Amino acid sequence: MDEEYDAIVLGTGLKECILSGMLSVSGKKVLHIDRNKYYGGESASITPLEDLFSKFNAPAPDKSYGRGRDWNVDLIPKFLMANGLLVKLLIHTGVTRYLEFKSIEGSYVYKSGKISKVPIDQQEALSSDLMGIFEKRRFKNFLVWVQNMQEDDPKTWGDFDPFKNTMNALYNKFNLDKNTQDFTGHALALYRNDEYISESAILTIRRIKLYSESLARYGKSPYLYPMYGLGELPQGFARLSAIYGGTYMLDKPVDEIVINNGQICGVRSGNETAMCKQVFCDPSYVPNLVKKVGQVIRCICLLDHPIPNTGEALSTQIIIPQKQVNRNSDIYVSLISYTHQVAAKGWFIGMVSTTVETINPESEIKPGLDLLGPIRQKFIYVSDYLEPTDDGLQSKLFISKSYDATTHFETTCLDVLDIFKRATGEEFDFNKVKHELGDEDL
Repeated sequence: MDEEYDAIVLGTGLKECILSGMLSVSGKKVLHIDRNKYYGGESASITPLEDLFSKFNAPAPDKSYGRGRDWNVDLIPKFLMANGLLVKLLIHTGVTRYLEFKSIEGSYVYKSGKISKVPIDQQEALSSDLMGIFEKRRFKNFLVWVQNMQEDDPKTWGDFDPFKNTMNALYNKFNLDKNTQDFTGHALALYRNDEYISESAILTIRRIKLYSESLARYGKSPYLYPMYGLGELPQGFARLSAIYGGTYMLDKPVDEIVINNGQICGVRSGNETAMCKQVFCDPSYVPNLVKKVGQVIRCICLLDHPIPNTGEALSTQIIIPQKQVNRNSDIYVSLISYTHQVAAKGWFIGMVSTTVETINPESEIKPGLDLLGPIRQKFIYVSDYLEPTDDGLQSKLFISKSYDATTHFETTCLDVLDIFKRATGEEFDFNKVKHELGDEDL
């Protein structure tokens, strides 16, 4: 360990492993340390099932749950947008060679006490039960305009400038009602609140196009999920880093981040000190340099059946927009199953999550839990959402944010790309991506 590195990464959460892989591929000498004995940190997958029950101080599972080693339960489950940022990062870095993906079967939105398929094209808009007959036609016209709009061709804009006008103005142009705006902004554009309405329309248009393009890749939904759980992702990036010369040390305590004249110069573990130019870490390694800005509640649910009213889908995502349940933030519901090699035969893993808004967090996720049907076992936990107080530009210490309540990776990747830009002074160039994620990877 007593060497000099370009970068030292602390923690093997997904964000840290992505950064480690990106830095290694770009030629940096990287040392990656984790105080734990396992990969994944806060975003680890727990196996066998007995360890999950033990983690939450629950009695050991009975034989009806099958073999414990057949379970891989994510503590923070999220899906990948098929054409999204994380998939592009996976392709760019070559990590896809270590992973196998399966598409998620359904994407739904909650309205007035029931769930409906998220409509994404003209045909689905006209058949959706989310809207009345006249609203369906208005929404169809809106989708046609969005799909035909090309940023570099003003002729496709008609009489609406998407860069100068707000999303609220675009909704008004097509006379879309509040319910339609609700599922468009939250289930298609995947915003967590309604602040986007007053921002430039082009931002939301890009998000809707991403959803549509991701859906077109593999069919039933825009989402992908790695076989054997999300724990495979950090391990994939770790293997990538190792191929490019990165050094990994698990079960290695971090006793001190060494600072000289206000700038990072190394990391000490016991009597060993590794020198470096930059340090990257998750919030747990520097509790004095992060601030709590909120909390997230998550509930892991073990089920022996699919979610009702989803056509027996073996995997799905459901978004409950905030206004549908008189909240300020959305509730997210996800389901994966034995078909993803994360549960014993016939079993399913549901997750309900949201941003905490009251002193009784468990009551806040009740609308999501009610959608799941009978729950055999559930594990509820609340975690702080932390953000760094130091941007790292002077100190050369770059700290990731906690994982939010969303069930997709787009916000995770935005944090990684922001850290990468601050650390290197350059935007990540997605034009370097040479290959598509082919059907053979699914």
